[in-house]
Amino acid sequence: MDASSTLPMLATIWFLIIGLFLMFYVVLDGFDLGVGILSLFVKEEARRGVMMNSLGTVWDANETWIVIVGGTLFGAFPLAFGVVFHALYIPMMLMLFGFIFRGVAFEFRHLAQRESVWEWAFGFGSLVAAGAQGLALGGLLQGPTVEQGRFTGGTFDWLTPFSLLATGGVLVGYTLLGTTYLMIRMHGMLEDRLYRLARYLAVAMLAVAAVVSLWCPLRYEWIFARWFSLPNVYYYAALPAMALFAFAMLFRSLAQRRTVAPFVWTLLIFVASFAGLGATFFPYLVPEAITVFEAAAAPNTLVFMLAIVSFFIPIMIFYNAYQYAVFSGKLEEYRVDGDDPAH
Repeated sequence: MDASSTLPMLATIWFLIIGLFLMFYVVLDGFDLGVGILSLFVKEEARRGVMMNSLGTVWDANETWIVIVGGTLFGAFPLAFGVVFHALYIPMMLMLFGFIFRGVAFEFRHLAQRESVWEWAFGFGSLVAAGAQGLALGGLLQGPTVEQGRFTGGTFDWLTPFSLLATGGVLVGYTLLGTTYLMIRMHGMLEDRLYRLARYLAVAMLAVAAVVSLWCPLRYEWIFARWFSLPNVYYYAALPAMALFAFAMLFRSLAQRRTVAPFVWTLLIFVASFAGLGATFFPYLVPEAITVFEAAAAPNTLVFMLAIVSFFIPIMIFYNAYQYAVFSGKLEEYRVDGDDPAH
């Protein structure tokens, strides 16, 4: 078989694989970052400590997925990698800065005389990393300026009202993930507050998702034609319908004060939203500029990478699953002054 004839298939496979890796990162490190953002609004040091302890065994494994995404994107789609990182250099550096803050905070907290300093550093790093990801997402979706395979836009093209809206959506979504994750892990007074907060966050996330869903077809004529032409409209309607169903079930599970269900339904909202973005923008990696077929590496490279990934990724998934199983269960929360057992 001619190598050129296999390129479209291999490029599509790698688009799906990298999308899967990115989804793993978003749902795993998303609740991780969300817990960090939440910790900024908790005054009691004992509670912030328990929140950090709930992540102590998983946070580094969660962040590994973003490294895998970057490495596989560079290997499979080098042209897109160069354009995206050139266009979004500042948000990417801010994200790395946030990761450094978080990592140092985890390592130094138990060795410091004043643990609160490192707890605040952990929260600040989480906020910066999550915000930078929102800016990068918004900057990518609105379409960097690309000519002849090179980014030709300005340094701050990514900073627009839409990217700020996307940032708000990412922050709200991650915080909702962190809130529902803590419902599973925390046991104590803070648990009551989490259910109230989750309802507000879910409403805010639904509002942002609605605006983004309207913006995409209005911003790109080809997306409007793809979504609302027959019979495509029936296929594409399934994804927002799944997301709306997950939102409805999330509100229902919060009203019933379920423990695990809110986290599961929030994950499904992210999965449906992520699948919707992928289905909408495919085959573009950079909207209206670079497709997966234009950016793909040589077929031999893609096949070689596929063999490597097929061996190592199942091992990593098994390790992650085993890690969560071993360290599952509730963490007891310390009661602090001013707690009212009736609330």
